[in-house]
This record gives sequence, C-alpha cells and structure tokens, in this order.
Amino acid sequence: MFIGKAALLVVMVMIAAGCVIDVPADVSTHTPNGGTAVSDDWYTIYFTDPDDPSARTYRGGPDAALAEAIDEARLSVDVAVHDFNLWSLRNALIEAHQRGVSVRVVTESDNLDRTELQELIESGIPVLGDRREGRMHNKFAIIDRQQVWSGSMNFTVSEGYQNNNNLFEVRSSRLAENYLAEFDEMFVEDRFGPGSPSDTPHPVFSLDGTRVEAYFAPEDGTAARLVELISQADESVYFMVYSFTSDEIAAAMLERVQAGVMVAGVFDASQYRSNTGTEFERLLSGGAIVRLDGNPDKMHHKVIIIDEEIVITGSYNFSASAEEHNDENTMVFHNAHIATQYLEEFEKIFLQAQK
Repeated sequence: MFIGKAALLVVMVMIAAGCVIDVPADVSTHTPNGGTAVSDDWYTIYFTDPDDPSARTYRGGPDAALAEAIDEARLSVDVAVHDFNLWSLRNALIEAHQRGVSVRVVTESDNLDRTELQELIESGIPVLGDRREGRMHNKFAIIDRQQVWSGSMNFTVSEGYQNNNNLFEVRSSRLAENYLAEFDEMFVEDRFGPGSPSDTPHPVFSLDGTRVEAYFAPEDGTAARLVELISQADESVYFMVYSFTSDEIAAAMLERVQAGVMVAGVFDASQYRSNTGTEFERLLSGGAIVRLDGNPDKMHHKVIIIDEEIVITGSYNFSASAEEHNDENTMVFHNAHIATQYLEEFEKIFLQAQK
C-alpha cells in the first residue's frame, strides 16, 4: 500500500518528531543486485538501489535486465544515450552485432572518448555523436521495434549502482515507432536539438487501457504539457528531480499549493548547491514541502506523480536547457498501478532526504 495525501502528512509530522517509519508495500518485487523491478503485462519498472550492499558488486542491476533483452534481440537495437560505460551493455551490443543484429548508437559527443564507446566503434558498430553545443541527453533503447527502454538512467556504472534512477521498459510497437522516429532524426537525418521536427507518429495512444503520451524536446513543447498536467491536479503533486530551474513549472506547482493541493518534492542536493536559478527556495517559501536528497552521490530521477494516477518520467530535467537546447524524451502514463510504484520510490527518497 502506498501512502496517500493524508498519510504522507502524518509521515512528515512523525519525521519532524524524530520517529522511524516503515513504508509498507502491496506489490511483489523482484530484487536483483542493487535494484528493484516491478512487472506487469506490458511494462517493467526498474529502480536502482544505491543503499543495497550488493550494489557495490556493480552486477545484476537494471542494466543486467536490459543486457538480457539485447541478448534476445533478433532484428535491431537502437540506442540513444548521453553517457555509456557499462560493460554489460557493451558486451551485449557487440555480441548482438556479431550475430547479425542491426545495432546503431547515438551519443553526446563530449563522451565519445569513453573506452566502452570506442570498443563499440572498433567492433564495427556505427556510433554517432551529436557534434553540437546542446546535449544529446536521451537515455533510451529500442529493441526489435517492439520494446522501448527509457527513464533517467544513463548507461554508466555510477548511474546504475550509485545514483537513484529509474528505467522503464514498455512493450509496445506504437511507442517503439515514436522513439524510432526520434532516433532516425538524429542518426539518419543528423537533426538534433531545435533542428529536430515535431512529427511523432503516435504522441497519444491507449495501451491496454492506459493513456500513454510521448514528448521529445525541444520540438514538442514539453514544458507546456507538464504545466497543463500539473495545473489539473486535484489532490497531490509529488516530484523528485535532479535539476529544477524552470520558472513556469514551479509557478504551476505554486498555483496548486494556493488551491490547497499538496505539493512535495525532493531536489538533488549537489545540483541545488552548484546550480544557479534553482526553484528550491521559491517553492519552499510558497508553501510546497521540499527537501534535499540524502544520497551522497546523485538523486538523478526526473519524475512527477500527479493525483496518485499520472506518472511523468524520462530524461527531461525541469530546466531551460532541457526545454530549448537538449535532445530529451518524456513519457506520461495515466495508470494508478504505475503511480503506486513511483510513489513508493518517492517515499523512500523523501524519508532519506534532508529537511
């Protein structure tokens, strides 16, 4: 069972009083080394768990599941990732290439000197850097044009085992078509950032009764859609985010606070200390309940949970860079069960956060 609005208020009061809280769960989870996974008919959600002692083995985390999926690929694997050094994925991609699977990679040019990326190139896998000032900030893989793996997790050791992240696998040909169109804009047409057209084939569709939305920045006006969703919140807006400097998203949250909606969130502490323009103080003074994360490394999520029914996740930080310059992706799921899983992750991170 996840904590609802009233219960979360009680939790906050008890934390303030120095009490210890155990958060119950009502879902079965598989726990690999350094992470958790929750699966349903058409999706699986993976969360890293830096607090798990087994995470220090750097084996068996969310990357292991993605590597296994790549091992089962028969036609194609397309990867767009900001940073890459996980040997599990390096090995899986090289082996897929060697057995005749089409493997293509797009990455941020600043990270092309990574040993693992160079090893992909040496094996014959085509790897394209973005070669521009804005960042190729996506973190997604498309397998056999049937699976999409996306979320906040770069394909690196620190991201998979030291930082808080989520990786969301969706088994849907329509979502894969959306992501493949974005991938081909970069890899085939060499169109990045503001030069990328807004032509997603299925921006909104239904998947087994769940409304799914897909947005790519900067071309799709992601911030405007996030503001619209936040503005429709009736009861609660919970968020956890690495970088939050967007005035318009913060304004939408503060408007909901004034309307009596609970707004609570966790910021990454390192970004708060180093990033000018953070919205932390503005939200705090406006009545939102905000904290700095307790991970000594990074809290790298980019997640919003609305009314315990809607989940927003992807590579998109709440920033002008994400909205205007970087290549980013965002998924929206209107599904209470998915929201439950993300609420449990939020509760864990909130309980560990600094007041």
